[in-house]
Amino acid sequence: MSEWFKNRLIVILWPSFLMAGVAEIVFFTFVDPQQLYLLGKPVSYSEIATYSIGFLAFWLLCAATSAATIFFLRPGGEINHPPH
Repeated sequence: MSEWFKNRLIVILWPSFLMAGVAEIVFFTFVDPQQLYLLGKPVSYSEIATYSIGFLAFWLLCAATSAATIFFLRPGGEINHPPH
């Protein structure tokens, strides 16, 4: 794995991890995990499983937005003349 890729991965995953934690706290402050519905049926997972699935979903969403930011911040020279 190249050093450039490792740096980009850290820049994407670490802030998204922190923001997923914040989103998890805010969301589950207002929503009881045992009263959630998925596709019209009550969620039957344990509270810990619901928290874990919620955290991973928030982390994926935050990582996608961080990755999009990194993608759109590339300089024109890198887009038009990629490094070899």
